[in-house]
Amino acid sequence: MPVIHLLLCSVTIFFVLYAPQPLLAEFAEQFSVSASDAGMLMSATMLPLAIAPICYGLLLARSNPLRILKWTMLLLALSSLAFASMTSFSGLLFIRLIQGLLLPAALTAMTGYIGQQFSGSQLKRNMSLYIGSSIAGGYFGRTLAANFTVWFEWQSFYYLNALLLIMLAFSIRASKNKPPIIHATRIRDYLTPLKQSRLVRLYSSVFCMFFCFAGLLNFLPFILKYDFNLTDPSKVGWVYTGYLVGALGSIVTPWLQSKFHSTWRFLAVMFFIYATTIALLPVASVFFFVALFTLFCACMFVIHSTAAPLANSISQAPATVTNGAYVSFYYSGGVLGSYLPGLIYEQAGIAWFCASLFIVCTVGLVLSLRNTVNPVR
Repeated sequence: MPVIHLLLCSVTIFFVLYAPQPLLAEFAEQFSVSASDAGMLMSATMLPLAIAPICYGLLLARSNPLRILKWTMLLLALSSLAFASMTSFSGLLFIRLIQGLLLPAALTAMTGYIGQQFSGSQLKRNMSLYIGSSIAGGYFGRTLAANFTVWFEWQSFYYLNALLLIMLAFSIRASKNKPPIIHATRIRDYLTPLKQSRLVRLYSSVFCMFFCFAGLLNFLPFILKYDFNLTDPSKVGWVYTGYLVGALGSIVTPWLQSKFHSTWRFLAVMFFIYATTIALLPVASVFFFVALFTLFCACMFVIHSTAAPLANSISQAPATVTNGAYVSFYYSGGVLGSYLPGLIYEQAGIAWFCASLFIVCTVGLVLSLRNTVNPVR
């Protein structure tokens, strides 16, 4: 399967995950629910994403990932049509939960395929390109969903995405890929290599990274609406342009890494900058806020683009298991980050909201520093 084809699939799959995010304030108003309850549209999808990928990684270790990807995309298309037809908030939550059960199969299949087919510099390059495609999917999914709401109606974007998913799914030629031969016979044989201390610390720092990112991105529409009086959904969508800068960060990550003698030290530096942007957000004007948000996004995706191939390079587990565990830790942070900071924001405002993100980000920084001190264990 050509890498460019895989990247296009990735973009449309991430449309499914992130399209509701800029519309959370609209959903809250339309269905008369609170900000934190509206945030559950993201939490409901990320909860299965936090649990299922490691299980899927075990199942996919002996399967053809492209075949799994094809059928999952078709089911995601049907779920998008179902989401657009719902007339109750509980119905929206139910469909988002179903999507959360489907998405891990697609994400694990894509990263597992890259891990199986490439190694060395090609692995780093293609994993960075994949992460760049996930950024593009997240950005255009958010921006187009917000603008389609203004131009037409919010359901229209889901109809378009369903069509794109179906077209790309039917163009996948799964029979051309053969999974590698795996000699492990027990679940323990697959999971034991994941107990490596530096791998666990890396996974845990990724948890912290995405907790902060999901927290800010999920409640950005509310911050812009209530703290900066920005209420136009299309303008809220365009604020996510800062997110797109992250795509550039993921592409130049290998070049940035080359300026450091240690990849672990590079991660620690990026976590420090990441935490600094969070600390400055409460005192920012709207323009400074957008600038900080842009830097925040760039740091997150540089960390992500560094950590994902690093996990593959140091893990001795099969690629689907390594990446399944990575996705599980990643979205475990997303589950908590897309809900808990919202409760703090509702009760105490933006200052304490950012303080909670800063504390979690600092934990990620400490974990990264631990690996710079003792990177061989």
